[in-house]
Amino acid sequence: MTSIQHVGSGKVRELFRVGHDRLLLVASDRISAYDVILSRDIPDKGRVLTGLSAFWLQALSSLCPNHLISFHAADLPDGPGSDDLAGRAMLCKLAKPLPVEFAVRGYLAGSGYKDYNATGEICGHELPGGLVESEALPHPIVTPATKATTGHDENITEQRAAEIAGPALYAEARDAALALYESGAALASEQGIIIADTKFEFGVAEDQVILIDEVLTPDSSRFWPADDYEPGRPQASFDKQFVRDWLDSTGWDHSSPPPDLPDDVVVDTRQRYVDAYERITGRPFASWIDEVTG
Repeated sequence: MTSIQHVGSGKVRELFRVGHDRLLLVASDRISAYDVILSRDIPDKGRVLTGLSAFWLQALSSLCPNHLISFHAADLPDGPGSDDLAGRAMLCKLAKPLPVEFAVRGYLAGSGYKDYNATGEICGHELPGGLVESEALPHPIVTPATKATTGHDENITEQRAAEIAGPALYAEARDAALALYESGAALASEQGIIIADTKFEFGVAEDQVILIDEVLTPDSSRFWPADDYEPGRPQASFDKQFVRDWLDSTGWDHSSPPPDLPDDVVVDTRQRYVDAYERITGRPFASWIDEVTG
């Protein structure tokens, strides 16, 4: 019988070691904002994250090897919560994560927009003057960050990231991140979605850099509907920015216990996640459960 050991909890995921060389990633329905886990879950959120990650890992596999072994329920090990794993768990290769995250930005938004307004730069990338919020950048840029076990990740320059991860590993992962973003953004554009920015993580397995963790999901990316896009203002989105905006409207200070999400925000947030899955994959969300259990 294969041994299973719980090895970690993230804001959303639970991680289990399976045998000596595999990892089981289980996406819960928890939602976080400003690095705080909120008190109410978003139904089906974990299945959307896993379904979209599986879609992208398969669609982009020619650009970079990745950790996916299987998402089919029949291939998943028995263990804690195994009755609820279908659609929300992936069996993966065990890899040693690189100690930096790779954010790729194609548009001016979020913390990048704030940094640009203050300095004219983002993580050491000097940008043209006069750009407005949500404007497309001249070309996508990589803005790495350190991985924080608690609190906020820290944006750093590419030079610092190369020092932390090692120049060769950083360069290989950086090139992969740009290729993955550009290809993913092109595919999403065909479905009427702009991927404004996203975050990738990489690890090393068998002396090879591979893509790990979630990929191009509403939790790791900004998804904007192309038919409503207009530079110079914040954009409607399919990601959890909707939740952040509601929290900000309450006056919450981002540190004390957050307010409970009302029913209508929970329902609307779930629908945005499901819409993101259906628009990007071109399939009904119910088909994802059919795929993993069939």
